[in-house]
Amino acid sequence: MNPLVTIYWIRVGLSLVAAAISAVVATMQNATDLYTFVNGITIALLVYLVSYYVIKAKFMNQVEKQSKLMTQAIFMYFIAWAVFFILFYSLLTGSAAVA
Repeated sequence: MNPLVTIYWIRVGLSLVAAAISAVVATMQNATDLYTFVNGITIALLVYLVSYYVIKAKFMNQVEKQSKLMTQAIFMYFIAWAVFFILFYSLLTGSAAVA
């Protein structure tokens, strides 16, 4: 498989993990909507930056343009994070309201 395709799917999977972590942290805090979103996006950015350094160490010699290591799937990462964050947050807060 092409290294850029592998990086793409790694980032999509990590967006799911980052969204789950963000949703759990958001439900543990009693904060306003903006503060919840800012905390969530901060977690997403941290996961993305950590993934960049891990991917850079693993795929540095396999990719022609080094800038692709940072930009590959960045848009998909944040779109998928937003979708999964809303889903997980809704599930977590919805189940707490029923109980």
